[in-house]
Amino acid sequence: MQQLKEIGFSLWCDFVERDFLKERFGRMLHEGAFNGATSNPAIFKEAFLNSPAYKEEIRTLQGKNPKDIYETLATEDIRSAAQALLPLYERGEDGFISIEIDPLLGDDVEGSLEEAYRLWDRIAMPNVMIKVPATNAGFEIMQTLITKAIPVNATLIFSPDQAQNCLDAFEQGYATLKQKNPETPMPKAVISVFVSRFDRKINTLLKDRNLPQNLLGIYNATLIYNLIENRQIPQIRTLFASTGVKGDDLEADYYIKALLYPHSVNTAPLATIESFLKKKDFTPQTLPKEEEIKKFFKNLKNADIEIEDLYHELLDEGMDAFKKAFEEILSAL
Repeated sequence: MQQLKEIGFSLWCDFVERDFLKERFGRMLHEGAFNGATSNPAIFKEAFLNSPAYKEEIRTLQGKNPKDIYETLATEDIRSAAQALLPLYERGEDGFISIEIDPLLGDDVEGSLEEAYRLWDRIAMPNVMIKVPATNAGFEIMQTLITKAIPVNATLIFSPDQAQNCLDAFEQGYATLKQKNPETPMPKAVISVFVSRFDRKINTLLKDRNLPQNLLGIYNATLIYNLIENRQIPQIRTLFASTGVKGDDLEADYYIKALLYPHSVNTAPLATIESFLKKKDFTPQTLPKEEEIKKFFKNLKNADIEIEDLYHELLDEGMDAFKKAFEEILSAL
């Protein structure tokens, strides 16, 4: 993967679970399999409710508020991952791990910031990114966190408008931080563009209308990547998320290979990473031509497929899925 490192491409692991962190995580870091990690409520739900690694600690925490139990388990895992990743972070080779604020807080800016500060202080590691959904409230939260020199992972980005608003929030946050504390290093941030959900949602419709499938996610992500790169804010990179494949119609690492772009990150499920590494095909990709992307989007419009409606639907579905996962965690704990 040396040629990918040379262009600034990073691969992060979209998976956190206690036994994995204690056993394989460190070995895979040593082998160079990935150099960062991410989490989300759905990942924690799977871990806390189905892995035997948590049963004893959950039993000892019974009687506490479910949210307190959740935070105890989550922050312990995130701290463990951050400690393993710290040498990479200190060498300037990423080494970040993300944790998301409670999605049930919704548009509560004050409550979300209070939680973000609490998580940041509780984990107490410099290589943690606070994950914030790209909503109107989220843009304000992102900006404020940057002014406090806290790294941010802006998540659930589907549209160029969302990415633009993230960039504006980050840029304003950096300006405020620099003005107040000119000696403070500017915190890193990523803008997490979701990819495969587009294709899973619309492939059947595209097939019915004789339009090519499994391209919308890549083309949309490329548009947003270009937008972010054109702003030339060195602390900010595009992170391609939701890059796992459902079903067997595509190769497991399809969305990793398609998005091997300079100065970007791809966070993928463990099995997807393993498939990618096994093939050893690390050739950086040539970006699709702008004319090619424009033609594709024009064909969508001609087929009465409104991309703006799709953006809103996917954001709503993404928020609902994370809220549901969080509610199920709290209910079970």
